[in-house]
This record gives sequence, C-alpha cells and structure tokens, in this order.
Amino acid sequence: MYKTVAESVDTALALKPLVANANHCDVVIAPVFTALRTVADRLEGSNVRVSGQNCSTEIEEGAHTGEVAAFMLRDAGASHVIVGHSERRAHYSETDAMVSRKCQAGISAGLTVIMCVGETLDQREQGNAETVVSGQLNGGLSGLTAPDLDRIIVAYEPVWAIGTGRTATPEQAQEMHAFIRRVFAEGHTATAAAALRILYGGSVKPDNIDGLMAQADIDGALVGGASLKADSFARIVNYGRQ
Repeated sequence: MYKTVAESVDTALALKPLVANANHCDVVIAPVFTALRTVADRLEGSNVRVSGQNCSTEIEEGAHTGEVAAFMLRDAGASHVIVGHSERRAHYSETDAMVSRKCQAGISAGLTVIMCVGETLDQREQGNAETVVSGQLNGGLSGLTAPDLDRIIVAYEPVWAIGTGRTATPEQAQEMHAFIRRVFAEGHTATAAAALRILYGGSVKPDNIDGLMAQADIDGALVGGASLKADSFARIVNYGRQ
C-alpha cells in the first residue's frame, strides 16, 4: 500500500529506461489497484508489464463489495496477479483453499499467477518449514489442470526474513527452492517441475541479488521495499550486468 497514482507513474517511468535492455528476464511491477490502468497505459510498448497485488476468489462479477475480480485486473492492463502473499495470509486470514480459488480465478482471466508460499520464524524453528511450505504449495495448486500450471509462478517468501533483520543465506534459499521443485515434481511431472519458475522473496536487495541468482533453483525475485525506488529495483533486474 505505497504510492499515489502520480507517484506510481513517476516510479514506473523512471524504471522504464533503466531496464529497457533487460532481455534476460521478465520485468513486472505491481502498483496499487488505483494506479493499474494509468501505469499500464504509460508502459505500453515497453518490456515492463503490470501485475495486481491480489484478486478476489470470485471469477464472475457480483455482490462482493470491496473486491476486485481477476478479469477486472486484466481489463485494467495487468498481465499477472500475486496471490497468497504472506501479508494476506497473516493479516487477512487467507487460507490455502482461498489461494487455490484465486489461482483459478487468475488463470480463468488469462493472467499469469504468482503464488506465494513461506514459513514463519516459529514454524522454521520448530522444524516445520518443509511441512508448511509443501502444504501451501499443494493446497494452493489443488484443482488446477496440467495446462493451468503453465500459468503459475511460485514465489518462496521466508516470512522470518522479511523486515526482521534476519536474512536467509543464498544457500538456505536454494535449499527450499530445490525442495519446492521436488514437491512439485511429485505432484505433477519432472518436466513440469523443471519448467516451473520459482522466485525468491525474502528481503531481496541490490547487495544480495547476485548471490541469490547464482543458485541453481532460484529463477527470479519477488521484490518488496527495494522496488519502491527505480534505481534499486533496476539494479536487481540487471543483476550481474553492472
């Protein structure tokens, strides 16, 4: 919940030339709902795409005051949507069943869905990290068909490493990413698991992106605070190239 429409546009336009040559990855930004259409219009023709930060569990329009449907995000110019973010799970009581419905809603609308999973500090210290993450992964993807999975990106967010002063090492991140890929392979196919993009989302910054992206199973980053300034986000996008 950052930035007005004008501030969102200014940040997007500042970012645009800084990542114009980033043909090694997809660049997606997720402004607040009120700025989606304006930002998408100003970025038209560029290599920067736009995502919603969340969507309703409901596929069709209806009496759901305060909700935003996935097809409305698509209509506003979004190509992606983030579901199951740790803040949504922690502060708004979102369950795996709700995340699954949001995945289905996003796919139904033609969006690429970025589905978040991750454990808290207590869960990690109790030795339950893998159980929690595998449960979220399987629960969130339940009901999806093989073709649906082509539109899924998984983001691993170790909640204990976000804004706490604690940092997951690249090796810790790689260990969980490899585990997620194994779990996905067990539930689907090895081919689908190899193709799955898994993003890391635990306090990604310009000074740790190179080490993270050197890991075999880290395919990209879900960036929080460091994305609020165009120069820091551009450094992350252009990792290893500056």
